[in-house]
Amino acid sequence: MHKKLLIAGGGIGGLAAALACARAGWSMELLEQSPVFGEVGAGIQLGPNVVKVLREMGLEPGLQRVAAYPSQLEVRNAVSTERLAVFPLGKVTEQRYGAPYVSIARADMHTLLLDAVRQHDSVGLHLDSRLAGISTTDHSVRVETVQDQAFEAPLLVGADGLWSQVRKEVIDDGAPRVTGHLAFRAMLPQSTLPVPLRSQVVTAWMGPDFHAVHYPVRAGEWLNVVCIVHGKVVGDPQSWDHSANAHELRSRMSQARGALRDLIYAIDQWRLWPLCDREPMGSAAEHAKGRIALLGDAAHPMRPYLAQGAGMAIEDAAALARCISETPQEIPHALQRYAEMRWQRNARVQARAIQNGKIYHLKGLAQVGRDLSLKLLGARLIDVPWLYNGP
Repeated sequence: MHKKLLIAGGGIGGLAAALACARAGWSMELLEQSPVFGEVGAGIQLGPNVVKVLREMGLEPGLQRVAAYPSQLEVRNAVSTERLAVFPLGKVTEQRYGAPYVSIARADMHTLLLDAVRQHDSVGLHLDSRLAGISTTDHSVRVETVQDQAFEAPLLVGADGLWSQVRKEVIDDGAPRVTGHLAFRAMLPQSTLPVPLRSQVVTAWMGPDFHAVHYPVRAGEWLNVVCIVHGKVVGDPQSWDHSANAHELRSRMSQARGALRDLIYAIDQWRLWPLCDREPMGSAAEHAKGRIALLGDAAHPMRPYLAQGAGMAIEDAAALARCISETPQEIPHALQRYAEMRWQRNARVQARAIQNGKIYHLKGLAQVGRDLSLKLLGARLIDVPWLYNGP
């Protein structure tokens, strides 16, 4: 039989699905609504659970060229600057979990995937293809675009992100929720920073109602910085991603001290996003229905406080390719298996990310207790074996 599918969305999740399925012998049409392929954002962290999947996709040589391999993760109090805990990465993570911990520019990850997908003649890439309608029969899914294109295949994968149109065909549960957190992001060459502010480790700073994370990307030559604060969203959150006022961030993080304060004052150019998510998944029914499957943020948008948003999309992609290849003649059954395989793990990551966000922003006596626990237990609190060992 001719194994064919459609993918809506050309971000990291959509391209990972295209690559995994192409390597498994499928042909497909991938529809991306933007006029050019690209990825907004700054950096992403890839735990060993994700790096193992990328190895299976043949991407490790590319990762080694463009990613950074931080040696450890440090947790600090943003006000006192005290180092609370250290979690070893590098060789320790490789030995413990079978793969290293990697940090990479989001655009570099996207380019790696796109270049790999373009090596497969079985993948048709269609830019400027915004969905206009989706219809299903017992045997196929038909997609029409605003540009009057039409595509049909036995399977549609919705990898179209937080504001997914495909999601409505699986579960029509309204818009994502606004979390009340704002993310200020910057990425810049380390050579432009004073030497004391350059870093080759992942550092998380926890403060009252704010936190910051920074880590190396681009083979360690650039630094990615993310600051999360509490704040209201004015207007439509879909239209956000604009240049932020550096003065506003410094004001919101006025209690930061030491190297974190110096870093915030050393950076003048920031991008600003409102963070949105959904409740953790409640059942497999939120992942697939009939001949339509959801993947990544379309299925389970999550807060960035476990650094696994892109990772879960990549895991989804590998699981999807495996399930549909085991029973290609029974697509609804294969997608049900995929949904049952993935939903609980994704829900657990969503819930843990929400919990982490609360812990990071504690104040008063709760913050004192958190810091004491980190100093006493350190790496044991930071480690997440259930996650890093893989699905």
